[in-house]
Amino acid sequence: MAGIKGLVSLAFAGSIGMTFVILACALPQYKLWWPFFVVLFYILCPIPTMIARRHTDGAGGSNSACMETAVFITMGFLVSSFALPIVLARASVIFWGACYLTLAGNVIVYLTILGFFTIFDMDDSDYAMW
Repeated sequence: MAGIKGLVSLAFAGSIGMTFVILACALPQYKLWWPFFVVLFYILCPIPTMIARRHTDGAGGSNSACMETAVFITMGFLVSSFALPIVLARASVIFWGACYLTLAGNVIVYLTILGFFTIFDMDDSDYAMW
């Protein structure tokens, strides 16, 4: 039962993070949807690590070249999602308030993704059957 509470908490945190990103785009003083492109990074971020885990499950440890490359690509996505709103704000494409809301949403969403993979990575959990 405690696992379901954790999953509900993660869903709530993810929705709070996405609310910040949507507010950065949709508030009347901002009215630009450029910050919403960080959602693409949210989708792409875990993919290299998931592929590398699947590939290195049978042979090799967690320090294989495949896993190291996947972590490098994942960090590239993560840094890009923080850099995009800053670059847009410095270029005066978006307002700094929208940048700050997007950065706050980034922190919350990435902590949620980290929590999700921490919960699902445990082998003794009820979620492992999924």
